[in-house]
Amino acid sequence: MKNITAIGEILYDIYPDEKRLGGAPFNFIYHVWKITAKANFVSSVGNDENGKEILVYLNSIGFNTNYISVDDKHPTGTVQVRIRDDKTPQFTISPECSYDFFTLNEKTKNLIDNETDIIYFGTLSQRSEPSRKTMEFVLNKNKKYFCDLNLRHDFYTKELIKQSLVASNVLKLNSDELEKLKSLFGLSPSTQMAIHELIYEFNIDILCVTLGADGAILSTKNEMSTYKTRNISPIDTLGAGDAYAAVLCLGYLNEMPIDEINKLANEFASEICMVNGALPKDDSIYEKYRMVFKSWRSLKSNIF
Repeated sequence: MKNITAIGEILYDIYPDEKRLGGAPFNFIYHVWKITAKANFVSSVGNDENGKEILVYLNSIGFNTNYISVDDKHPTGTVQVRIRDDKTPQFTISPECSYDFFTLNEKTKNLIDNETDIIYFGTLSQRSEPSRKTMEFVLNKNKKYFCDLNLRHDFYTKELIKQSLVASNVLKLNSDELEKLKSLFGLSPSTQMAIHELIYEFNIDILCVTLGADGAILSTKNEMSTYKTRNISPIDTLGAGDAYAAVLCLGYLNEMPIDEINKLANEFASEICMVNGALPKDDSIYEKYRMVFKSWRSLKSNIF
């Protein structure tokens, strides 16, 4: 089995009535862990009540916290979340959190150099100069890279995006983010043409554009897949993109056909929309996906 390492923010999503563990890289790697029972996560929490609470909880459920550092100077990340009438989230992200200042110790460098096949990263955790310098080290490796752009507010520049795209083997973005890239890089107004321009310009293996209720487009240099799940009445769409990303990454590593990846990832994202928050409390949601990837790995091993 290939080793996946996610790098970036872990934080609390603060709702009017409760707080929930979140952050796109953490949501992504949590799903990977639940499906495969194996995952590595590099991040930082503050030496505060929220940070201590996060570590205690993760250790209690058996999630590997060996690569989550504790920052004595900066607080654990928080995001104020308001759910709009259409069930989509609106975010207010706290500045200068612990994940903005994370660095790599020798143990973490060894993980990246010797125990990782693909690295997941985004752009939010590169909004500060210290974390950008850390990511410059991470992105300069002979590894596969999965980039989830997450262009929140103004926490990005054209140069930052370009560096991320140059590193990417797999790129995931939503339709709004694609429109921003069209403007920044002078891409074709046609969605399909813009996708192909990005793939060829940055030598991307597989590119996904999520379309909300309309499903997703998944494309390689030679194939394009579109898929839309059945209509649902979502409870909360927070984390749907992270759920899609987890299955996309696993499908890519297992060399599954893109139509199969797109269908499976859309179905999982739809299931996450039917629970409160980004992470389900009931693990039974993962059983189908565990069986699919286990069966696929078994099929491949018998063939080869």
